[in-house]
Amino acid sequence: MKQKTLKIDGLADVNLRKKKVLVRLDINSPLDPKTGKFTSLNRIQMSAPTLMHLQNEMCATVIIAHQGDSLDYQNLGPMHEHAKALGKVIRKKIDYIDDPCGPAAQEAVKKLAPGEFLMLGNLRYLAEEISTFENNVKLTPAEMAGTYLVRSLAPLVQAYVNDAFSAAHINSPSMVAFQELLPSAAGHLFFSEITALDKVMSSPARPRVFLLGGAKISDALGMLGQALDNGSADLVLTAGLTGNVFLMASGKDLGEANKKFLADRNLLEFVAEAKGHLKKHPRKILAPTDLACEEDDKRTERPVPKTSRPMGDALWLDVGEQTIREYEKVIAEAGAVFVHGPAGLYEKPLFAEGTRRLWGALEKTKAHAVAGSGDTEAAARSLIDPTRLPMVRAGGGALVRYLSGKKLPLVEAMERARERLRTKGGYKPLPDKEPA
Repeated sequence: MKQKTLKIDGLADVNLRKKKVLVRLDINSPLDPKTGKFTSLNRIQMSAPTLMHLQNEMCATVIIAHQGDSLDYQNLGPMHEHAKALGKVIRKKIDYIDDPCGPAAQEAVKKLAPGEFLMLGNLRYLAEEISTFENNVKLTPAEMAGTYLVRSLAPLVQAYVNDAFSAAHINSPSMVAFQELLPSAAGHLFFSEITALDKVMSSPARPRVFLLGGAKISDALGMLGQALDNGSADLVLTAGLTGNVFLMASGKDLGEANKKFLADRNLLEFVAEAKGHLKKHPRKILAPTDLACEEDDKRTERPVPKTSRPMGDALWLDVGEQTIREYEKVIAEAGAVFVHGPAGLYEKPLFAEGTRRLWGALEKTKAHAVAGSGDTEAAARSLIDPTRLPMVRAGGGALVRYLSGKKLPLVEAMERARERLRTKGGYKPLPDKEPA
């Protein structure tokens, strides 16, 4: 499946037959905080078609991926369970070595034979792959070609495949630097997610509705301004912590408990930005009209005052019945829907009603729909049968930036790689000697 508007090579465009191929996946999966087990295998399962293609081509396949981050330390750890899960999905043994690119990893890559699979250790073990490095050390892709990861692995393989569109916003060596040195192709999932997004954003059906919930307010606000300014969004429904921030931006007093809750998570800083969006697009952004809290172990709903009168000192963790009905009606009449984040603290039964009902409305709609972020997909799986939804679970951060019209580092790197492949002498020479 190839995206017509992108000049990016797919698997069929690059000769991979019996070659040693480095594959970058995004199988960063949600984990149960108590058991450490996967709570969803969705990303692993969606990576299978590309791996099976490489198996059919008798490639010696080296898989690199990440789990967790310096900003997500509780999920940082080894990836042997990922290798096992991937192996079960493609019905092929995937060897694992808990080393991302050091001497042990290099030796294992050298010995890998056609038709065999090897997964290397967590990329986030490397300083140059964590988000703090990206944010503080500004390197170009050409400069990243000199990083430890690329110097260690590029001379050992003959091609590079990226099937990690959900991480396309990350400007790291594993995502954008191998394309400087190797023939490169995008995988099946990469193109399927791009196609799904374009289908929603190019749909002539109106109105185009954005349902923005959850706690990742930076993602929601990161796309909102441009989406409203360029007409990508006709109407925005806010819920979850995003909805609470917009209520505060409109002058509503949600109580000291909610202010502290947001302050402890560094989310109060987004109130001013939300206020700017409301001032510029007052009729296009809807905030909840009632909210739910817990009182005496029961769900209690209260209307949001029309004045600045305080609502009380409860924690408001879901939208109420009036808001649910209003949003259900909007979704039913929508031509296209983009969803980002759940409507409340769905993990707790008392506050799952808003997300369950709105997901039910998405099941019934005939509109094109697409959902992003791990929380959105996890909520759908826990509350309904997600296979009945007309939705595609594309990646959160990348999806938000793509919908806002911003250039993605991965897309630019893949386009440059295609141009180099068609230009004689377009690739830089690899080191004469393999790394020790």
